[in-house]
Amino acid sequence: MLKKPLRIAFMGTPDFSVPILQALIESPHEVVAVYSQPPRPSGRGHKVTKSPVQLLAEANDIPVFTPKSLRLAEEQQHFSSLKLDLAVVAAYGLMLPKEILEAPRYGCFNIHASLLPRWRGAAPIQRAILAGDSRTGITLMQMGIGLDTGDMLAKESVAITDQTTGESLHDALSLLGAKMLLPLLESVDHVSPETQNETEATYAVKLTKAEAELDFNKSAQVLERQVRAFTPWPGSFFKWQNKVVKVLKAHVIEGGAGIKAGTLHVTKSDFSIACKDGTLVLDCVQLQGKKPMEITAFLNGYAPQDGDVIKVKV
Repeated sequence: MLKKPLRIAFMGTPDFSVPILQALIESPHEVVAVYSQPPRPSGRGHKVTKSPVQLLAEANDIPVFTPKSLRLAEEQQHFSSLKLDLAVVAAYGLMLPKEILEAPRYGCFNIHASLLPRWRGAAPIQRAILAGDSRTGITLMQMGIGLDTGDMLAKESVAITDQTTGESLHDALSLLGAKMLLPLLESVDHVSPETQNETEATYAVKLTKAEAELDFNKSAQVLERQVRAFTPWPGSFFKWQNKVVKVLKAHVIEGGAGIKAGTLHVTKSDFSIACKDGTLVLDCVQLQGKKPMEITAFLNGYAPQDGDVIKVKV
């Protein structure tokens, strides 16, 4: 057990990081500084908005720093002047140069949302669902120069079910990371780091809006996972009659062999689309500028025709 509380800087930006910072604030440790991405325009009005982490830190009277880069000598000197025992990093969004990584007594610990070395990189939550993984989790790691390549300090896993969405998994892993962190800090002098197996490494590349379009030349199983993984962002969609239809919930049924990919099957209460393998049944959709609709409401209002074919990617 530690003899005295640690002097900690927390480095994070989005909602994922908030429960972790809250856990540190409520712990015996001293959060002497918070680093977060600079305020940015957001929403329809493009109002400049502080990050969720910055708002929580300011509400607790913790000094907040929002540099655009940590590569400048003055930023590194300031960070070193904090005389930190440790920096805790969770979805910060900036690369940490060697001078930052080595400044705290215990270095920098990262809370990563996957079971490393699987899904290193920017979008581990969504990529795990897309790939059909049955489990994922949180890895606490000692940060190094490489991208999520540092030694692992602790791991815990959670199941990915056929109901798991990007949103639900994000929230579960955020809480799990907060839960795992404090026991690690209490035993920080007695941790046994584990080297990652490079042969098992995979990379979770950043999500783009372009890849959110549903390609019905793929199997229905793959597209259903895409719908769940991309909820709430970037949101899976297809184009129909010059409208963008976002699919919020769907399920798969077998059958449809020999039917052209993209063919609609419509009844009074069902709307499904033939895929390369199987059929994707839409349960909840949203048109641009409209509220989410259960599929019966959509059918009543927009009346797609049975047998119509959506143009699919070549």
